[in-house]
Amino acid sequence: MAAAPRTVLISGCSSGIGLELAVQLARDPRQRYKVVATMRDLGKKGPLEAAAGEALGQTLTVAQLDVCSDESVAQCLSSIQGEVDVLVNNAGVGLVGPLEGISTAAMQNVFDTNFFGTVRLVKAVLPAMKRRRQGHIVVVSSVMGLQGVVFNDIYAASKFALEGFFESLAIQLLQFNIFISLVEPGPVITEFEGKLLAQVSAAEFPGTDPETLCYFRDLYLPASRDLFRSVGQSPQDVVQAIVKVINSSRPPLRRQPNVRYSPLTMLKAVHPSGRLYVLSSHRLLFRWPRLLNLGLRCLACGCLRSQVSPDSPHP
Repeated sequence: MAAAPRTVLISGCSSGIGLELAVQLARDPRQRYKVVATMRDLGKKGPLEAAAGEALGQTLTVAQLDVCSDESVAQCLSSIQGEVDVLVNNAGVGLVGPLEGISTAAMQNVFDTNFFGTVRLVKAVLPAMKRRRQGHIVVVSSVMGLQGVVFNDIYAASKFALEGFFESLAIQLLQFNIFISLVEPGPVITEFEGKLLAQVSAAEFPGTDPETLCYFRDLYLPASRDLFRSVGQSPQDVVQAIVKVINSSRPPLRRQPNVRYSPLTMLKAVHPSGRLYVLSSHRLLFRWPRLLNLGLRCLACGCLRSQVSPDSPHP
């Protein structure tokens, strides 16, 4: 007899990775999943429902969920029939720019969504998972949870916080047969990323000195666009990695789906003091931008590609 479908709750499904993942799981030929695709604003559900097609109302339902609200989380979970077997924490916001020109309120909003929103959702589903001694929590993290990136200070900090939180929690939850998986993509080419770069390109960042603004606009933004063009992945690429993690009999704690980005993450691990990564990143961006551009082109064509297979498990 076929096993009952697993209920998968996904946050942040109005576009990008969340939308693609919800649709792919809902269209599984073996119907192994019952997907609850959530978003803060149901006014944006049109693209998801259109992409879901015949799966809508069958293996996929759409629900309102604001991860920054205890009440919204409770209402969403109470509307689900049965228990959540797999939680995919995908909702998030970005923040790029010189620190002096970013308000404290904007910084707090990033942590409220990326960190505390994720923690709020995990706290809500964890008691039932512990009672059943079964569950899987998947977190869409980032390589910026492993390495700091210039002018992404607050966003990277929120992802570092997630990495530390879930690595700590994973140790305890193994006792309850609950697994945690951090999926750490590099640059992903989505509407979200495109809009963010367009917004910061036109932003004023009041209070920032002219020299720093010049570095941000004339060095960082062009390098960032080159990075996306050279090693950026599609949401579908990341979704494939998440699906493999969900279906794994021994889910990994970490999975980095972008093999072309691996040399950049490995750079930090080469020297434990961290000095090599900081100096190399500084020199490539501020002193040798042409060399950085050449390196990104090599990554794009595979010249510097890591020998690690994208399917290799991460410890």
